[in-house]
Amino acid sequence: MRLPTLRRTRSVEAGDLSGTARLDRRTKRLVGRLRPGDIAVIDHVDIDRVAADSLVAVGVAAVLNAKPSISGRYPNLGPEVLVQAGIVLVDNLGDELFDRLSEGDVVAIENDAVLLNGEAVATGIRQDAQSVAASMADAREGLSVQLEAFAANTMDYLKQERELLLDGVGVPDVETKVAGRHVLIVVRGYDYKADLDVLRPYIREFKPVLIGVDGGADALVESGYTPDMIIGDMDSVTDDVLRCGAEVIVHAYTDGRAPGLARVQALGVEAITFPASATSEDLAMLLADDKGATLIVAVGTHANLVEFLDKGRGGMASTFLTRLKVGGKLVDAKGVSRLYKQNISGSSLLLLVLSAIAALASAVAVSTVGKAYLSVVSEWWDNLVFQLGQLF
Repeated sequence: MRLPTLRRTRSVEAGDLSGTARLDRRTKRLVGRLRPGDIAVIDHVDIDRVAADSLVAVGVAAVLNAKPSISGRYPNLGPEVLVQAGIVLVDNLGDELFDRLSEGDVVAIENDAVLLNGEAVATGIRQDAQSVAASMADAREGLSVQLEAFAANTMDYLKQERELLLDGVGVPDVETKVAGRHVLIVVRGYDYKADLDVLRPYIREFKPVLIGVDGGADALVESGYTPDMIIGDMDSVTDDVLRCGAEVIVHAYTDGRAPGLARVQALGVEAITFPASATSEDLAMLLADDKGATLIVAVGTHANLVEFLDKGRGGMASTFLTRLKVGGKLVDAKGVSRLYKQNISGSSLLLLVLSAIAALASAVAVSTVGKAYLSVVSEWWDNLVFQLGQLF
């Protein structure tokens, strides 16, 4: 992706730049307001890869983080993505950053300082490839502690949601027919666009039930599909997609509270709730399994310990148990685009066409009917040449 041209302030050698600041303590919410060349001001401990990918896709010039981008709890993947894309990353700037800056301010970055109207308003740590690599190496040493915490969270979840996992108690009734069909669940996670492109022949042939998990519903629409169901807390799916006619299931807390329900109802869209402490992507899998899906294909979901931790919530422990529950039906499509690509070069296609023509010509030449046909064509050609000769 071509990055935007950055407007420099004083010293190009120092990597100084300036741009319009956009602020939000929730990175996912901020992305929708960002434009190429903006400076994203966030409050995000341990930037995850999904957040970093979204910032890179928008084309921000820099990221200012009030919190440490790598806390050392585990080797989170986001900072590496940002610095590899050439985006300036200054972190650990402090909470006062949000008090000193306002939406739309033009700010400058000089080394590790943030300037507003020429005055330094915050100083942090400017990250580069070397500093990120060193922090990641230190963070890997903390994985054992995180693994123990993850195991404890998993046991707590098992105790809370035993009936849901084992017997499907609490899964709501839905109108969409799932029994006997394949189900494709899309989460706006790693490599989801490329994997969806590769799965087009599968979707065309099997016509699976299409379930979008929050922003995954937008991903389906962007790829030319209409989701059959949308499941999530409704914090990243757009209004237009919510109105597309899909059946909407709002993820609720175990006590029944569903903060996303009010937004859906305000749009005039009917919805049902699914109370559980699991993640939305896990609810989608559990629902598909409970309703009789013969195969569950997952795109953009999370599959390993680092990815679970990269989501930044203990609730990801539900993903491990969910995969144990639906494992016999589950096909994880993560990375299928890297495993298999349909690449046919122009020269190969031309060679294929010429080979077919040559085979057809040979068959005509050796057959009795072909010889007779060639004789007629030859006689017609001779007559045509003779008549042209008479005219001139």
